[in-house]
Order: sequence, then structure tokens, then C-alpha cells
Amino acid sequence: MLAIRLARTGKKKKPFYRIVVTEKTRPRNGRFVEILGTYDPLGEPARIQLKSERVKYWLGVGAQPSETVRSFFAKQKLL
Repeated sequence: MLAIRLARTGKKKKPFYRIVVTEKTRPRNGRFVEILGTYDPLGEPARIQLKSERVKYWLGVGAQPSETVRSFFAKQKLL
């Protein structure tokens, strides 16, 4: 099953996340299928960038977003 979730990058104490499509069983920062956007929690306000066309495609194919990513989609009016 495919999942849309966060993969952490960045340095210690300075998180930066990619929003990726990956297999549900893969490790958090393991191999992924596609990058759909980014999330920077340290920005004021926190910045979320998404490729809306690709997000809609992957949701249509059956990928399931995590709870956090689902809240991002709700803020961007994608769900």
C-alpha cells in the first residue's frame, strides 16, 4: 500500500521535511516514489509547499495520507 507521509531532512535541532509517496512498510527516510512537496516548521508561519496536481493524482490512485499530511491537505483545500 502506498502512503503519503513526511520524510525528515535537515540538521540536528533544525528539522525540514519532504512530503513523499512511499510504500507503507519502508523506513521513514527510506526509498520513496516521488516528492510531492516540502514542510518547514521553523518558518514564521510554518511553510507548506505542495504540487497539487500530483497530490490529486496519488490520492486518486489510492495512496493514503498520514494524519499530519492530511491536515496539510485540509489547510490547502485539497481534500
